[in-house]
Amino acid sequence: MYEEFSTPNVFRTGSGAPGPGYYQQQADYKMDIEIDDVNAKLHGDETITYTNNSPDDLRYLWVQLDQNMRARDSKTPLISSSGISPATVSSRAVNSYLKESFDGGFNIEHVKDVNGKDLPHTINRTMMRVELPKVLKSGEKFSFKIKWWYNINDHVKDGGRSGYEYFEENDNRIYVMAQFYPRMAVYNDVEGWQNSQFWGRDEFALPFGNFDVNITVPADHILDGTGHLVNREEVFTKDMMKRFNKAKKSYDEPVMIVTQAEAEVTEKSKSKIKKHGNCLLRWFVILVLQPLVNFYGI
Repeated sequence: MYEEFSTPNVFRTGSGAPGPGYYQQQADYKMDIEIDDVNAKLHGDETITYTNNSPDDLRYLWVQLDQNMRARDSKTPLISSSGISPATVSSRAVNSYLKESFDGGFNIEHVKDVNGKDLPHTINRTMMRVELPKVLKSGEKFSFKIKWWYNINDHVKDGGRSGYEYFEENDNRIYVMAQFYPRMAVYNDVEGWQNSQFWGRDEFALPFGNFDVNITVPADHILDGTGHLVNREEVFTKDMMKRFNKAKKSYDEPVMIVTQAEAEVTEKSKSKIKKHGNCLLRWFVILVLQPLVNFYGI
């Protein structure tokens, strides 16, 4: 049964319970994310601090680039079922398959150590191997920086769990963002590094850790977070703060933080001013509501 019921050892018992040598690696993130609503792009800059709690010496790190399942040369289409019958295929469907594919993969601008020195790295589709300048011994930490951006996909046209939906009548987009940041792969006693490719059907675990995330969106968007939103009073109006405080005390009646009327007003124009939200949380990532931007980290 492989990792579900792996061979008992000092790290895990036959029942699956943790053994005396059990460990979990840790990955902490400090991250700046910005949505470019004009060009439908996401820009990100993160510092990852990786703690080696295993008994092993590590000579390199593996990072997952899940968004590369949307890269132009991705293998994802090879496992997708088109559902098109040759006898009933339309010219519209043929045109959609013949057009140039959408390129939504990560564009990695740099991978550096905290002193700004480039780190050698190899991108193998949805995985990236980062070479360490020296062996990371048990109990040691290593911090490094990754800067990236990618084109956000049209969820209606391209499908998938994340992307945007465009509303032509008011020239607005609604975003749902997933798998939007390079994240550490799991290292454990069963398989070492998890370095299987992600083609959209699988789900991979991630190490425990802390997230300190700054999110920047147009000022007509509403920000919130699954963790602790540090600057809520800066990004909420006075009326929204009153409703939020009321909602914390309401146990049997829903309280709307943003009303339908307020949301419809913001849909009628585009803001050139930016709004910044800061979230602190444990090991799951972020929620941002809009007119609508919704982040979740899987």
